Parts: sequence; structure tokens; C-alpha cells
Amino acid sequence: MPYRPWSLLLLVALILPWPALAFDILGFTETPEPPKAASTPPKSAHRSPTTGPVDRIVVKKAERRLYLMRGDEPFRSYKIALGYQPTGRKQRKGDGRTPEGIYYLDWRSDRSNYRKALHISYPNMQDRLRALRKGNDPGGLIMIHGQPTRRGENRSGDWTFGCIAVSDLAIDEIWSYTSVGTTIEILP
Repeated sequence: MPYRPWSLLLLVALILPWPALAFDILGFTETPEPPKAASTPPKSAHRSPTTGPVDRIVVKKAERRLYLMRGDEPFRSYKIALGYQPTGRKQRKGDGRTPEGIYYLDWRSDRSNYRKALHISYPNMQDRLRALRKGNDPGGLIMIHGQPTRRGENRSGDWTFGCIAVSDLAIDEIWSYTSVGTTIEILP
């Protein structure tokens, strides 16, 4: 079979675009930004006309407090329970610590083992790399949630596996003021 230079060009033209496409399909592109909060509250949220969504959530672990923020001012504050090893940042799955850093709420559930649950976007890329360097699994499924749904199981003290627990009344309020994309800053 005689050599045809155009056949080599055709082969190169067919092969070259595929690696870039494969990188896009496999998710090796830049990490996407967190979803933007909706400008109007979801229908399931109960808000009075004089209140609106929060700008962000701030958790101060040492104070055992969660603050709903508008601008630089907290307008609601809640007592919280943390992981059973509350001091320090989460290092690995099963360490009983609550993460520290800036995350966002990436999904919500009103059908969990707790009254309601707001999922925190832990682990982020830095958390994954930190754990990987030490040969650990960073863990996940970190949430702000209410009390267990089983009757009579309200707990006190730091009892979660790394989540942020609040009262059922508090989770109902937090749920109504937040949406997917709300930023949460967890401080030591």
C-alpha cells in the first residue's frame, strides 16, 4: 500500500482532539465554583416577608456557636454540638473531629436520621491533599443537622462523628434562612 501523507494528517486530526475531550469528560478540568444561591427562596422554605436569606454561616467551635450572618453582623445565634474530638481540624475519616475552613452548603435533606440536614462541601481539594499526604481517607458526609429522629434521643455535649448538631427548632430556622450555595466558615 503506497504512503499517503494526507492519511497521516487525517489520523493526527482525529486523535489530537480526544485527549482534551477525555480530560473534560473525566473531570480533570478546573474545579467548578460552588453553586450560586438562588435569588428567591425555595418554595419549601418558610420566610416572613421582612426576612431574607443569610449571606453566610459562621461556626466558632471554641464557643460552640453557629451564627447566621448578614453582612458583618450576626442576626441569629445557636448553641451547637460538635464531633466527639472537637479540638483541631478534621484529619481523616473516623477521627471524631469537625472540619475547619471555608465550605458551602451543597445539598439539603429533610429525610435523614435527623430532623433535617444541610450537607457541607467537606472535603475540599486542600482537605483531600492533606489527607492523601498522610495516607488517610479525609472522610465526608459532614452536615449541620438536628437531633436524631428516634423518640427520646436528644443528646447533649459533643456527640457527633464530625457534624454540627443543633436543636430541632434551630435546624428548622437555619433551613429556612439558607439554600444550596450558602457559604459556611468553620473557625477553631
